[in-house]
Amino acid sequence: MNVSKAVASMAFVREFILTGFSCEWQIQALLFSLFTATYALTITGNGAIVCALWCDQRLHTPMYMFLGNFSFLEIWYVSSTVPKMLVNFLSESKTISFTGCFLQFYFFFSLGTTECFLLAVMAFDQYFAICHPLHYPKIMTGQFCAKLVITCWFCGFLWFLIPIVLNSQLPFCGLNVIDHLVCDPGPLFALACASAPTTQLLCYTLSSLVIFGNFLFILGSYTLVLLAVLRVPSATGRRKAFSTCGSHLAVVSLFYGSLMVMYVSPGLGHSVGMQKIATLFYAMVTPLLTPSSTA
Repeated sequence: MNVSKAVASMAFVREFILTGFSCEWQIQALLFSLFTATYALTITGNGAIVCALWCDQRLHTPMYMFLGNFSFLEIWYVSSTVPKMLVNFLSESKTISFTGCFLQFYFFFSLGTTECFLLAVMAFDQYFAICHPLHYPKIMTGQFCAKLVITCWFCGFLWFLIPIVLNSQLPFCGLNVIDHLVCDPGPLFALACASAPTTQLLCYTLSSLVIFGNFLFILGSYTLVLLAVLRVPSATGRRKAFSTCGSHLAVVSLFYGSLMVMYVSPGLGHSVGMQKIATLFYAMVTPLLTPSSTA
């Protein structure tokens, strides 16, 4: 009898409730206006970069190919979650369908993983351009750069496919309130009525590998770049190199710092408010800063 009741209750979980920020209506309206402006600026800034790089033949070089793909990625990355956030600010129900939740989960994580790989490739490009300028034109050809970009997208969309499929097959026994801004693995694991330690371990292991692996690669690349820049005799050249690398490192630090808080150290018991703020940083703030970092 208890089994039949549990199965019956599972059948009713056809949607989830994303609570978002639980606050008064006036604050909800203020946040809606702020997030809408941020989203519009992000789309406009990154869209302008994509259009400029597409239209100007002089910018069809490996470095700008990476920048154009990164801005294109940021448009889709921010669009995978923010529109639903904006709708929930004005909605009383704040619901998202079961399928919609896991589709958001998949695209948000896949695009975020692709961004990790692209940031690593861009760091490699900076390293090669500064540390090996004579070999750079021969190795970093348009064809080779296109292969690197395609590999980033391909690996990004395959990286979390299995954990997300396994997560979507967990039994949910009626509880459907997600106290978060997006469909995230932590709250979904908490709502499942059956524990899945293997799936949970796989999810956090893959998160740690993609975050730490790419972050250490970027850190190593920029360390070598820094050493090379310090040997440049021209003060103007050093300032230009530091300016370019500094803006990229600022975005990398903000993006990876917030990711590590969320997905590498889940056992630290971060508060719900802390998780929401960290999500805002890597889901909205980093895409907004991309145009300024590429200037």
